[in-house]
Amino acid sequence: MLLSGANHSAVSHGNFGHSPARDYGFQSGRHTWRRWPFLVFFGLAPHSSLTGDIQTTTQTLTASVSPYGKVSLPGIVNLTSSSTRFGNFSGSFLVSYWARTMTGGSGSITIQALSDFSPSGGPTIGSVSYTCSGATLGTPCSGSHALSTLTQSPVVTLPGGACTGGGGFCSTQDPNTVLLQFVLPSKPQLKTGSFSAQITITISTP
Repeated sequence: MLLSGANHSAVSHGNFGHSPARDYGFQSGRHTWRRWPFLVFFGLAPHSSLTGDIQTTTQTLTASVSPYGKVSLPGIVNLTSSSTRFGNFSGSFLVSYWARTMTGGSGSITIQALSDFSPSGGPTIGSVSYTCSGATLGTPCSGSHALSTLTQSPVVTLPGGACTGGGGFCSTQDPNTVLLQFVLPSKPQLKTGSFSAQITITISTP
């Protein structure tokens, strides 16, 4: 933008100079004032317009939650007797388990002996009985049951729509537990020595 300022020059007394095309003047005393018009230039700068682009897409996440079961047992359980005169041997262990069953379905925890006691001459696995108590999810077995190598025996019955931990319709315990207590009669005809047998615990959540 160009701006021109006022300009003045001395002239002879009585004379007044005027150029109609170029200046606007007035006389005051011994000076003539000339006023030049302001010249204003407006320039247009290039205009840059920034535009944005937003796109939105959607995606579906799917998760297939299936029934689930897991059990955890101690490594070894010792059956001991507090009497030296043919008292019962006894022992117990806590079964830890995690379960999720289908709505309208059910589940179970069972126990089965994999073998008889070895070496031979000791007690038989069929003479071992057990009870279940304190299940924190589901219903523990009732009464006393004998171990068998042929069939699975009940430990806990799990209802449908049940799950471990988290509260709400799930149990508050994580993991869930049930206590198994074993009894083995000490008979006089048993051979002395150390004997062992293996058992297995199975959880089913169909």
